[in-house]
Amino acid sequence: MKDSEDIGDVIGRLHAVVSSRAGGDPSESYTARLLADGTERVARKLGEEALETVIAAVAHDRDALVSESADLLYHLLVAWADAGITPADVAAELARREGVSGLQEKASRGKT
Repeated sequence: MKDSEDIGDVIGRLHAVVSSRAGGDPSESYTARLLADGTERVARKLGEEALETVIAAVAHDRDALVSESADLLYHLLVAWADAGITPADVAAELARREGVSGLQEKASRGKT
């Protein structure tokens, strides 16, 4: 990745790779294995990576936070693939929320 490369481009390419591994041979691809193991396994791995990312953030460990963030994004893309969600779906939701106060947006969903 070049310094000027957009994260959206990287996520788009990674999404394509993750999606292409769905239904693949679990003995040849970690992604295929995760997806073959089912939604519960995919979600558990996402949760583990989220926790590791939080730990790195709380520890103010920049290098670990970068590394764990990459792991978290990968596992999030696996969860999206498992659920049939694309980056475009998430981008559309983010665009819908753009310009709306976070407090207003949460209130509209009944969250505090």
